[in-house]
Amino acid sequence: MDNTLDYIDQASFLGLRALGHGPVIQFTWIYNREVDLDGVRRFHRNLGQGLLGRRIARSPLPFGRHRWIAWAGPADIDLADRPRPRSELTSWIDEQAALPIDPEYGPSWRLAVQPFVEGGAAVSLVLSHTVADGVGATIAVVEAINGVNRHLGYPAAVRKSKTAALLGDSRQFLRDIPAMFTAAVAAARVARSRGDALSASVRESKAKQAGPDRPVTIPMVTVYADAELWDSRAAELGGTPTSLFIGLTCRLGWRLGWLNDQGVVEITVPVNDRTEGDTRGNALTQVSMTVDPTGVYTDLSEVRADLKTALTTLGDARHELLTPLPLVPLVPKAVARRLEGMIISTGVIGSSNLGQFDPAANRPDGTDADLFAVRMAESLTRADVRRTGGSFFPVVTGRVNGQIFISIGYTNADDTTTRADVTQWVRDTLEDFGLTARIE
Repeated sequence: MDNTLDYIDQASFLGLRALGHGPVIQFTWIYNREVDLDGVRRFHRNLGQGLLGRRIARSPLPFGRHRWIAWAGPADIDLADRPRPRSELTSWIDEQAALPIDPEYGPSWRLAVQPFVEGGAAVSLVLSHTVADGVGATIAVVEAINGVNRHLGYPAAVRKSKTAALLGDSRQFLRDIPAMFTAAVAAARVARSRGDALSASVRESKAKQAGPDRPVTIPMVTVYADAELWDSRAAELGGTPTSLFIGLTCRLGWRLGWLNDQGVVEITVPVNDRTEGDTRGNALTQVSMTVDPTGVYTDLSEVRADLKTALTTLGDARHELLTPLPLVPLVPKAVARRLEGMIISTGVIGSSNLGQFDPAANRPDGTDADLFAVRMAESLTRADVRRTGGSFFPVVTGRVNGQIFISIGYTNADDTTTRADVTQWVRDTLEDFGLTARIE
């Protein structure tokens, strides 16, 4: 098995190193009864044999391609030493997401269990987005629960001498030069088309922020809705379950003032690009669309049509995203930091629909959990959220066992948003659409 990182994974890793932080994906299962710890430990062992069973080893060449090495994961699950009240569930989930995760030094993932005083327990899996995207992580979870071993064949560590590694990576670099020329042309084309965004990001990155810096916890809430009722309401509004999710996300963006200069919501929709046997950490592309949030809660037909149109441009979007990537090993940290403003900016919302989960995804101890959700998180500071005008994490949804979850995280630029604020905005948005749901 070739253990060379794909360019998009190296880009993810270099971005993490440039910014000092990177996104993580968090799976959470909630049981209303005692968890079978033997089953969770079996799940833990199996995770280390799949797509998550790896870390990154850097090339000794400054502009070389990095490689995957095998890593079976932490020695054991992180089992809490005392039960906590069920009311502290969300705080515990936030605490788990904030613990160090590192795709190079480890741990690149962590599995934890928290029992509740009232009975029941929560299970949390946090992993680096560099190691796996949402679909890749879901595959890893389902395979681990089903006892599937990937046998990736990665070395336990880089076994070459430094001289041999330098020579090997230099030969790889020479082979990559033709692709770099093509990438340079594509990058120039993207720079011309997005020059304003790049200039703005450079200005933002140089701006001095007042006040002391400190870590922030982005208020997060999770919505749980009945899948049949969701689908029925989508049909009544002339849409599909996906267009209802996009409409709801955009309407929430309207409530939060997360709009572009034209007063509409810009939204990006990740599209799975993973093929059979694909071992990339991030195997995806994305399409973009703009949505007028003022009428989506009464008619979804335009959102449905616009999404269909956007998906017809998928080939062009994939080309624009992937073609410049061979230049990634040459990008200095300073440039990577400045590019953050092109990717994360006020007025753009990510909406990630993970779709229908295999029922096995809901069984970390071998039996069905009562609640299940996936979310994005990131360890940010006050300066980070100020620099990007606030933080609106990609909204994530999926469905399993007749239930839909939607994970939402947001704070304003001053970091004064509370969880109660987000809960109320979400509740009001659900009411706009005539939807009833549980908000955790």
